[in-house]
Amino acid sequence: MDFSLPKEIADYLVELDAFVTREIKPLEQQDDNIRFFDHRREYARTDFERGGLPRTEWEALLREAKNRADKAGHLRYALPKRYGGKDGTNLGMAVIREHFAAQGLGLHNDLQNEHSIVGNFPVVIMLDTYGRPEQKAAFIDGQFTGETRICFGLTEAAHGSDATHMGTRAVPETRGGKAGWRIDGEKMWITGMHHATHCAVFARTSGKDGDARGISCFLVPVPIDGLVIEEYMWTFNMPTDHPRLSINNVWVPEDALFGEPENGLALAQCFVHENRIRQAASSLGAAVFCIEESIKYARVRSPFGKALATNQAIQFPLVELATQAEMLRLLIRKTAWEMDQLPRNQIEHQLSDKVSMCNYWANRLCGQAADRAIQVHGGIGYSRHKPFEHIYRHHRRYRITEGSEEIQMRKVAGYLFGFMGPRKALFAGKGK
Repeated sequence: MDFSLPKEIADYLVELDAFVTREIKPLEQQDDNIRFFDHRREYARTDFERGGLPRTEWEALLREAKNRADKAGHLRYALPKRYGGKDGTNLGMAVIREHFAAQGLGLHNDLQNEHSIVGNFPVVIMLDTYGRPEQKAAFIDGQFTGETRICFGLTEAAHGSDATHMGTRAVPETRGGKAGWRIDGEKMWITGMHHATHCAVFARTSGKDGDARGISCFLVPVPIDGLVIEEYMWTFNMPTDHPRLSINNVWVPEDALFGEPENGLALAQCFVHENRIRQAASSLGAAVFCIEESIKYARVRSPFGKALATNQAIQFPLVELATQAEMLRLLIRKTAWEMDQLPRNQIEHQLSDKVSMCNYWANRLCGQAADRAIQVHGGIGYSRHKPFEHIYRHHRRYRITEGSEEIQMRKVAGYLFGFMGPRKALFAGKGK
């Protein structure tokens, strides 16, 4: 067994680091852009007078970094070559995301806005897999430049993780002699709505509550009569671009249908495993950053005449965190590699439990590491002059989003006890 990184991935990390040093770090320092990353970061990023939305200057800076990364050939790494990508692997993306997050806050990779110079493009994958030719032509190229932005209208306030009980409904309706659909309902936590050109609205079109089938997806243009942003939800980590929407008498033509009718949840599952393993790698990287910064500080901080690092009360918690990080890295990379060996539609049936293990444990570990870093650094760790409070606040959300850790653990339990997955046959007829 060979646990070394493939040479092409190791070489690519060197290339990315050189690009960051050459292009991104100077941009980060230019025109006091460092204000978005130092102790002023929350105020600099947040337009408190505009509902807590991201400041336009902040989003413009992120756009400029992405444009430079795209010009250099890095932004689309994970996408197929036909879209200008490098056919990047899940293993490659996991390694890159850990590598970036372990470097701390910076313009190269800032996950508060899901920003990275090596991008995630779930909408492109969904369009490529389920979109009609005219939808691909209309929307895919604009995803890379920001000209088209499709947000994800799945979650509802009353239903959260259970999409099968959503209250939003769509019914066939003809207007002006043209066949289409009328949509009524509400949505919650629709990230990116403030600059969206379209919202992928999921609505029940047949069946009964609790059925997985009977839900369809519609590409609703924004703005449109009847779709109202009621409020932006202020969160633990600001700024916010996560609003609550009301949808009343919204009409779209037949060609707004996205994917197979009645099987819209397949779109929601299309990219979930890739998202979860990359999120896990990011949380691992952030945890490693917190651990390493704590070690450095404990070596130079010398209260009562000796370095903090000589105290077991400092050593042992960091030993435990470092041990968990080492084990988790192996599981993440093994799982990402195994994902690369399977067709995408088989990952759910054969490997979903391992992806969930990586995700929930990495997100939890990151919070523990950030909390420990604050404790080791004392008062300065609690201040915004160190990044640990920001890392804690941001990564705390990952224990809820992309499937809460309880949902992830239920998936693991389903595989473990044979209610689903490869072990199902082992326990056939032995209890339900």
